[in-house]
Amino acid sequence: MKRVLVTLLFLISSQVNAETVYVTLEKDNALAVVDPVAGKLLKTVAIGQRPRGIVLSKDRQQLYIATSDDDIIQIIDTQTLKPVGYLPSGEDPETFAINPAGDRLYVSNEDDSLVTVIDIKQAKAIKTIPVGVEPEPVAVSPDEKWVVSASEATNMVHWIKQETLTVEDNTLVDPRPRGLSFSADSQRLWVTSELGGTVTVLDTISHKKIKTIQFSIPGVSDDKIQPVGVIVDNTNQWALVALGPANRVALINAQSLEVEKYFLVGQRVWNLAFSPDQKKVYTTNGVSNDISIIDLDKMKVIRSIAVGRYPWGLVIK
Repeated sequence: MKRVLVTLLFLISSQVNAETVYVTLEKDNALAVVDPVAGKLLKTVAIGQRPRGIVLSKDRQQLYIATSDDDIIQIIDTQTLKPVGYLPSGEDPETFAINPAGDRLYVSNEDDSLVTVIDIKQAKAIKTIPVGVEPEPVAVSPDEKWVVSASEATNMVHWIKQETLTVEDNTLVDPRPRGLSFSADSQRLWVTSELGGTVTVLDTISHKKIKTIQFSIPGVSDDKIQPVGVIVDNTNQWALVALGPANRVALINAQSLEVEKYFLVGQRVWNLAFSPDQKKVYTTNGVSNDISIIDLDKMKVIRSIAVGRYPWGLVIK
């Protein structure tokens, strides 16, 4: 009886702590479903053309996926992995963000120099906001005061007041901004610059620069250090930055703003996401066609999992 009880408790614990990683595969036109604990690819599901950006709905029951060459955002049920609808997004959607309330998406339209605002419940675009040339990353502050978009060609961060959906300010950053992430307290905005090889930390009240962080990796030339994805943990202890063809993820102390460590991952690391308990970080490695798992307790990469061609975006449920 005791053995049966222990087995039952183990199975219940496993279910509670189970994680599923969903990865968009840009070249396969597919979604990969991964069990990170078992370290294996569970399933690959065909979706739209050139899937890239992906976010999870607030109730965690649906995936929103930008299928760029279809000019829509597909809605995929997380249980059945079948399409259940779509959202209009403007031309060539790539990156987008969901607001904390879970009722709006903000989509960057690179070719049109716009940010499109989508009402999820109504399944329609309610406004387009002109921004700089070639906007790519977009983020929403946790306090829902700001939506920010960064334009690659203009090298600016555009501060959009969510209440009015108007651009209130612009901040010049280093060349080709590619990633944005707010701190959990909404006090700082982290901006990666792919061609500048830097990360700029901005104050969200003054919109001014706090610090520009540079990277130096022994044996890696500066031109290979191309910061793209960036995430900051909920306690504001760590920020992690994907460094593209440097094949490294930088670990930055979010208080001192100093680089503390580099993790060697797969080739051309692009985007990152925390596990729900924030003890692990998952990365998409576009050229090596895999994802890496970084254990922040052990401070090392513990696993790589092959997923398919050109993994781009990912979310964890």
